[in-house]
Amino acid sequence: MDAQRGPVTSEPTPPTSRVATALHAASTPGAVIFGRPRALRASGKVLPEHARTHNRALVLQTLYTVGAQSRADVARETGLTRVTISDVVAGLIVDGLVIELGQREDARPGKPATLIDVDRAAFHIIGLDLSEHEVFRGAVVGLEGQIIDRDEVARDGATGEVAVQLVELLVERLLARTSTPVLGIGVGSPGVVDPRGVVRSAPNLGWSDVPLQRRIAARFDLPVHVANDANVAVLAEHSASRHDDLLLVKVGHGVGAGLIIDGRPVVGGAFAAGEIGHVVVGTDGGPRCACGRDGCLEAWLAVPRLTGELAGLDGDAAASARDDILREAGRRLGIVLAPVVGALNLSEVVLSGPAQLLDGALHEAAVDTLRTRMMAEFNRDLRLRMTEHGQDIVLRGAAVMVLSGQLGVS
Repeated sequence: MDAQRGPVTSEPTPPTSRVATALHAASTPGAVIFGRPRALRASGKVLPEHARTHNRALVLQTLYTVGAQSRADVARETGLTRVTISDVVAGLIVDGLVIELGQREDARPGKPATLIDVDRAAFHIIGLDLSEHEVFRGAVVGLEGQIIDRDEVARDGATGEVAVQLVELLVERLLARTSTPVLGIGVGSPGVVDPRGVVRSAPNLGWSDVPLQRRIAARFDLPVHVANDANVAVLAEHSASRHDDLLLVKVGHGVGAGLIIDGRPVVGGAFAAGEIGHVVVGTDGGPRCACGRDGCLEAWLAVPRLTGELAGLDGDAAASARDDILREAGRRLGIVLAPVVGALNLSEVVLSGPAQLLDGALHEAAVDTLRTRMMAEFNRDLRLRMTEHGQDIVLRGAAVMVLSGQLGVS
């Protein structure tokens, strides 16, 4: 195999995962979440013509989740026949996805079984996060979610075609950092992204109907998956959550949200679910937003706006003024979240973004606002917390998207 390629075609294969079902409007099963694997719920039937793909995904997800097992163990775990398991495993070994580890060392009677497992060192994934306002960030990610290497390119205010070229440059640099076959490229982009990986609208990057997925796939001859950055981030966060209902608010150059309800990612009919950044907060005006309106949540909360206001503070009253600015941003966030949390009866909301801005006065004000605007008896268990993935959340989520889209494992 070519050092830059896995057992896949240059165009993304039909998604085989529950994650990809929601993000790419397909209907076949499987998903992988790093850390302690947690499968998202299926949202479509497995048709007869999908049986082989389904069986491959079932075997892979069993091995990925449980670890090394014999073929007989996998048959018992999956409910597939031993003949089917033998055939599927043989194909996965040929494709370089599964390896034999040798015989099991135990005291069971009879011939010792040969153990098999996913070859966790066989492939790398390229993950990109385009949501930061100053840089595009990327990483080489292992199959278990570990960051192997990373790189970034400065945006320098680039928009339109220049910004696309910077994305391609970042991919090129990351590919040069690994000699391991690459399973695919995952991209978390700001804005509204359709199932074909076309960025319908990303005002902060000056993108309108940019076929980002097709362009990157054509340039590098690798499978590419592109989705909204917040929708990508919530996939990684789901593993750390105790709940199947989860709202993640991503604060960067803009503000967006990723939503999982009853274990299913929600993207909306026009692929714009979670676009809370351009919800006008209140009727008292507010800062001018990039969209041309006054008082959008993004105008109150986005990183460039907050850092710009805080940078101008000095003197003895700076600390108090800083807290006032952050508290007001948190209050506006709470105003937007209250009806969403109340309508969906959510029990967990996660914030992702610079901790020095979000964790502290802003967080406290958001919590206080939620409490005062909601019925306590129905939301007493509501938890608002910072992400556990830090700045790597979109990079890890992008790798999740590739794993689920290409292998269909969970």
